[in-house]
Amino acid sequence: MSLKINIITLGCSKNLVDSEFLAGSLQKAGFKIEFDNEKKTGFYAVIINTCGFIDAAKEEAIDTILSICEQKKQGNVQRIIVCGCLINRYRNELQKEIIEVDAYFGTAQWKEITEYLQKTLAVANLTYQIFEERRFLSTPKHYAYLKISEGCDRHCSFCAIPIIRGKNISRKIEELVQETEVLVKQGVKEIILIAQDTTYYGVDLYGKRALTNLIKELAKIKDLMWIRLQYTYPNQFPMEIIDLMKTEKKLCRYIDMPLQHINSSILRSMKRQITGENTLKLVEKIRILIPEIAFRTTFIVGYCGETKQQFDELKTFVKEMKFDRMGAFKYSPQEGTEAYLLEDSVSEMEKERRLNAITKIQQAISYEKNQAKIGKVFTVLIDREELDYFVGRTEFDSPEVDNEVLMYKSKTSNACLTVGSFILAKIIDALEFDLIAEALPEK
Repeated sequence: MSLKINIITLGCSKNLVDSEFLAGSLQKAGFKIEFDNEKKTGFYAVIINTCGFIDAAKEEAIDTILSICEQKKQGNVQRIIVCGCLINRYRNELQKEIIEVDAYFGTAQWKEITEYLQKTLAVANLTYQIFEERRFLSTPKHYAYLKISEGCDRHCSFCAIPIIRGKNISRKIEELVQETEVLVKQGVKEIILIAQDTTYYGVDLYGKRALTNLIKELAKIKDLMWIRLQYTYPNQFPMEIIDLMKTEKKLCRYIDMPLQHINSSILRSMKRQITGENTLKLVEKIRILIPEIAFRTTFIVGYCGETKQQFDELKTFVKEMKFDRMGAFKYSPQEGTEAYLLEDSVSEMEKERRLNAITKIQQAISYEKNQAKIGKVFTVLIDREELDYFVGRTEFDSPEVDNEVLMYKSKTSNACLTVGSFILAKIIDALEFDLIAEALPEK
């Protein structure tokens, strides 16, 4: 007997990994799993894994829940389960306000959700074991995220993650290597390391930062081609990671480091534990050591008390640093955080104006950097086929958030252009966030 269940994942890649472990648990129990964020009907049960990080994420979660509740009223869904970060924060309020939801669970409660569904859907005859921590990938089979720790020991004034997820808890190197070996056997060629702060990995287990040791062990795995690093933290950044990046070919020359701001007063209020001057020195040092590195960052605009002069300082920093990738967010006060007690002095209209201004700057930079790639040859990993072209990425691009490389099928006879394959491609044109390429013939 198999029951069809849809898992809708909202938020970041860390949530995605949680959903994959949940899917593995449910699949092992005999359920048929789909990942369908388009919220199509025809599922016996829908599980919504929520994000509660910022106001926009909360609104998306509530809108999604209400949308599925409407499907339930129409008889298209029989049961609704809501889990994840939003529930860790607002379980009582949601239980009172949205009574159409059948059950609420917090983060990483895979066993409890599976047991609930077994009981309520009367499938107790299906065998179930939780101890394997099995994953059912929602990503293309050639890449996967590897969550190396849970929670966070940082206490940035604007961030509710420590409230939602708790203290940093690292997973053992041996456990992560074993999980990666299983994934590679299933066809995974790229592993993307994620956590709330990957650079803090290992402090609780080994008494020191152990990210470099973890990467060295992962790099020994045969048939694993790329290791990508995300969610690093600027304060006390372990420069040995950059040294390793220079010598370890499997470690992508790519760094994702949310800087949040450049003004020292704002950084101090944010409790980022680093000054603007030292932030600038860190970025410059990394680029001196690896000039070709792709540097991705994020900034918050409209933080409490951010003046026009402080925002202008941030704009100048973005113009001068020419980051390869940049995301920006409007500040939104989060209950329970230190910044929540401060005056949210920047109006929503002004926050939106600042967001548009800094985004426009980055768009011009992205276009300029992509234009400079025309004529160059890159190794490209093919992610998918889409209509008339293949879509891939270079080692300088992470899935979903960075450049994609488009190769038109009509302009290639390369037999190696299959999803999950690595090929050489020459860039022939470029847009702000896309590269147009021709696959080179096999040698």
